[in-house]
Amino acid sequence: MNQPHPDTTGLDCDVLIVGAGFAGLYQLHRLRALGLSVVLLEAGSGLGGIWHWNCYPGARVDSHVPVYEYSDEKVWRDWYWDERFPDWQALRRYFEHVDATWDLSRDIQFDTRVVSASWDEGGRSWRVDTDRGASLRARFFVLCTGFAAKAYIPEFPGLDDFAGVHHHTAHWPQDGLDMTGLRVGVIGTGASGVQVIQEAAKVATEVTVFQRTPILALAMQQRRLTREEQDAAKVHYPEIFRRRTQSNSGFDYAEPGGSALDASDEERRAAYERLWQAGGFSFWAGSYSDILINEEANRTAYDFWRDKVRARIQDAAIAEVLAPTEPPHPFGVKRPSLEQTYYDVFNQDNVALVDVKATPIERINPSGVQTTQGEHPLDLLVLATGFDAVTGGLTNIGIHGSRGETLKEHWQQGALTHLGLASHGFPNLLYLYGPQSPSGFCNGPTCAEVQGDWVVELLAHLRAHGITRIEARPEAEEAWRDQVNAIASFTLFPRAESWYMGANIPGKPREMLNWPGGLQLYAAACRSAADAGYSGFTLDGEDIGRR
Repeated sequence: MNQPHPDTTGLDCDVLIVGAGFAGLYQLHRLRALGLSVVLLEAGSGLGGIWHWNCYPGARVDSHVPVYEYSDEKVWRDWYWDERFPDWQALRRYFEHVDATWDLSRDIQFDTRVVSASWDEGGRSWRVDTDRGASLRARFFVLCTGFAAKAYIPEFPGLDDFAGVHHHTAHWPQDGLDMTGLRVGVIGTGASGVQVIQEAAKVATEVTVFQRTPILALAMQQRRLTREEQDAAKVHYPEIFRRRTQSNSGFDYAEPGGSALDASDEERRAAYERLWQAGGFSFWAGSYSDILINEEANRTAYDFWRDKVRARIQDAAIAEVLAPTEPPHPFGVKRPSLEQTYYDVFNQDNVALVDVKATPIERINPSGVQTTQGEHPLDLLVLATGFDAVTGGLTNIGIHGSRGETLKEHWQQGALTHLGLASHGFPNLLYLYGPQSPSGFCNGPTCAEVQGDWVVELLAHLRAHGITRIEARPEAEEAWRDQVNAIASFTLFPRAESWYMGANIPGKPREMLNWPGGLQLYAAACRSAADAGYSGFTLDGEDIGRR
């Protein structure tokens, strides 16, 4: 027997979503189909989330298509890509196509940033305030801000006095910036740094790369795609999308198997070469099963990578800085970047490498970057310095829960979540791609759909049973954190000072921020909780909660 729907008098919507990336748009599409009223708020002026903000030179996705797209046939049937790894312009066109197919924009408020939110216990709803001076009330508050919503800029002395132009890659001008003929400095060699450096080397008079830790970048093996081959491949798309949800990485790679130490040297080299030529994250996510848990096995992968890279670099001293004889950390415990010409550009006369561990940056002068070795004059300074990842986009919003505590305060000593989806003291608040979920260890669209389907089923269940309040239990948070830490302790991930561990942000608790047990174990835990009546949560109906 169906229960009556809860009273929504005075609410602006049933569900308020923040963020118009893969997760937010999927939520909007699916929840509207349930008959719920949904509003989505987006700080940018267009769809795509990170692909609205990422418009720096060379920006492109590091997951291959068709894995990096929605599984809905209505979307993919008549959509075509130009490249295996699309650039940011192609991703923007894709989201325009998604919008046209799903009719999303009518329920989206663009150029609207959420600045605060507070829980109203009496009304069992969230009040959400925006930078446009508006307030909205919603029964459920779903945050889809992504793991890279808050850029991090180190406190470089003198940065504000720099006479040239400087931008963080996440804050690149939407109308672009021509690097032709400029003296360009790039601080940071993560994914965005690698991509900018490759493009700057083509046109800049000088490119100075300031490297702290070598990036263990993998060969992208980019290639063009024709409409004909995509038409032929689309008969296999349903199987590809099914396979990606049954993997641990959210990709369609064959699951890693066997030990690197059980193979002969010849067999192992052949396997590594095959993965290398396959390109993308194959060498990382499709390799032997013990690469990320056994240091000896891991070293075989590092040595193969090192030798591949060094073969492309002419200067032995530069090769040692870019691909050291001894690994700076175990291979794969920092997110690899994908590269096309990154290592080759260091053979060019207009590209210089500065090892800031050997010669640290002292300050930014009006004319350039000052290290302990001297000044590097610049016209353009690119800050590829990363993000306050996973938690930063959530704690950056002043979210006040049922006890007056903010989410930032709740996580002051480390993230506390149940299933990486909800926190105690924050009723009716859910977040996707957040801390202690697969997040940075999972292909984005796969995670958006796996987590997203669970959230949709949850909200459908609550609506059908007249339940107006759901909250994670504190003991469930503790148990989930213990499980995350226990799994992480069996891996090599804690061996690196990475954003996976929160180690790139001064003062941030050092902890595993992503679920390290693979997508399958995560999905099983979510299914188990749902099958047990959403164990780990307290569910209250309108009348039950007010007795």
